[in-house]
Amino acid sequence: MTSALIVVDVQNDFCEGGSLAVRGGAEAALRIGDMLRRWVDTPPEQREYRHVVATRDHHVDPGDHFSATPDFVDTWPSHCVAGTDGAAFHPNLDPQPFDAVFDKGEYEAAYSGFEGTSRDGVPLDEWLRAHDVSRIDVVGIATDHCVRATALDALAGGFHVRVLLDLTAGVAPDTTARSMEAMSSGGAELTGRPIGTTKEST
Repeated sequence: MTSALIVVDVQNDFCEGGSLAVRGGAEAALRIGDMLRRWVDTPPEQREYRHVVATRDHHVDPGDHFSATPDFVDTWPSHCVAGTDGAAFHPNLDPQPFDAVFDKGEYEAAYSGFEGTSRDGVPLDEWLRAHDVSRIDVVGIATDHCVRATALDALAGGFHVRVLLDLTAGVAPDTTARSMEAMSSGGAELTGRPIGTTKEST
């Protein structure tokens, strides 16, 4: 079975110093970057993943997804606006290994990477199936938002899903714990614990 790694939204605005910062975001970027450097240095026939892709918030005018008085549930401060430094990948993460990048949320709220499309307009699900991917590992930011949504959509699509929590950062312990339960109940394998929270996986 062909495996792929999905790196979810490791962008400046979701890391320390960004407009919607998650504590531990820069550390998650560093750990993922280290993992990808080892992956690149491994002979292709010995690599755990055949493909590595990334998702990215890429907002142009997402309507009421942005708010000057956000509730941090359905509305948020402006973040990851296309063409700004906040939308760029964190400098701890070298994007060179990515086979494709899937942008989402240009004109509406979008959490799951499966809402994204490549530069050529190909949806993530279609791209994975075209490359015979059946097993997916998910990492990135945030455990309790876009990582969760991406993992659940992957499960709904029939993929075998593993979430490498050591390579994710969660916003808050309670929402992260609930998200971990949802992913596990949905059939995902969870390993490790998220950065920035105290709740361990079960």
